[in-house]
Amino acid sequence: MMRLGHEFIEALDMLAEERGLDIKVVISTLEAALLSAYNRRYHPVTGSGSSGEKTTEVKINHDTGDIVINELRKVVDKEKFKDPEREITLDDALAIDIGAEIGKVVRIERNPSDFGRIAAQTARQVITQRLRDEERKIEYIAFADRVGDMVNGTIFRVDGEQVIIQINDRADAVLPKRERIAGEKYITGSVMRFYVLDVKRNTRGPRIMLSRTHPGLLKRLMEFEIPEIQQGIVEIKNVVRDAGLRAKVSLVTLNPDVDPIGACIGGGGLRIKAVSTALKNEKIDVLLYSADPLTYIKNALSPAQVVKVEPVVDHKDEAIVYVYPDQLSLAIGKSGQNVRLAAKLTGWKININTIEPDRMPTLKDIFHDVFTE
Repeated sequence: MMRLGHEFIEALDMLAEERGLDIKVVISTLEAALLSAYNRRYHPVTGSGSSGEKTTEVKINHDTGDIVINELRKVVDKEKFKDPEREITLDDALAIDIGAEIGKVVRIERNPSDFGRIAAQTARQVITQRLRDEERKIEYIAFADRVGDMVNGTIFRVDGEQVIIQINDRADAVLPKRERIAGEKYITGSVMRFYVLDVKRNTRGPRIMLSRTHPGLLKRLMEFEIPEIQQGIVEIKNVVRDAGLRAKVSLVTLNPDVDPIGACIGGGGLRIKAVSTALKNEKIDVLLYSADPLTYIKNALSPAQVVKVEPVVDHKDEAIVYVYPDQLSLAIGKSGQNVRLAAKLTGWKININTIEPDRMPTLKDIFHDVFTE
C-alpha cells in the first residue's frame, strides 16, 4: 500500500484552510489525477471500458494518507471469459473474495512498486494546479463584482489593436482599440483611470475588458471628484459622450439650497477641470435635468441660448427648437455635435430653426413714408 503520509495530509489541510479550498474537493481531484496517471502507465488502451464502465479506482484515506488502488473485474463463467482487462472467472474471483458471485464486481488491490514516485509527482502537480485554478477563480469573482466600476491601471504594453493594462500584481486587463479615446497616447508606465466594461473567465484567469470611452467612466470620475454627488445631494440623471471631445451631463437635486451645476463646476472650475483632464481634456457641459421634456431639451442645448421649444404635432418625441440667428451655430455645434448629444441625452429628435429677434420700431419705421419720398 502506498502512502502520501501524515505530513503531506496535514500540509494539505493547512493549505486548503488558508486558501479557502474544500479539502474533500481537493482529495477527489487528487484521486482522479492518480487514477489517470495509473491508467496511462499500466492500461494505456483499456483505462475504461467502451461502455464507459470503470476498470480501476483510486481511494485516498484522508486520515492516514494511504492510497488504495483497485482494479475492477466483472465475475463471469469460465466459458464466457474473454477480456482479462474487464472480466475475471468465478474460480479466480473466489480466491480473492469468498463472497464473489457471477455478475458481481470484485476489487483486486494493486500496489506497483514503481508507482510511488509517479504518485508523489502527480500529487504535487495537482495541488499546484488546483491552487492556480482557485486563485483565478478568486480573481474572477473579485473583478466580476467590479463591472461598471472605475479602476486605476498602469500601461503595461501596446500590443497591436489593444493596450495591456496592469491593474494589480496578479491581474492584467485589455483596452481594445474601439474603447480608446481617439488620439490619446498610451505610454508604458503611465497611470490612468478606466471603466470596467466586462469580465470573463478563461483558463489563464479573468479576462478583464476596460474602456476609456464609456459614459460610465465620466460618471464615476464625477462621483470621485465631487463630494455632493458622493453624498447623494446631487444626482447624475444621464451622461452622453463624444469621447475625448465633448460630453453632456444632466443633474438634479432635491435640496433647494444646493446649486448642482455650481457644485460640479467648483470654485474657479477646478472640479470639472480635474474630471476633464482625466479624459484628454474632454469638454463637459453640466446642465439641469427637468421632468418637462421641452425644458430638458432647452437645457440640453447649453451653452446655446434657446428662445422656445415646441413639440411636433403627431410626431412622438420630436421637437422644434427656435434660436436667434447668432445662436444657430452654437446650438448645432461643430459637425452637429451639440444638437446630436442633446438629442441623445433627452431621447428626443431635435430640429433647430432660427427666429428673428423682436425689436423696438425705429424712426425710419415710424416715418417710413417720409424717408421713402
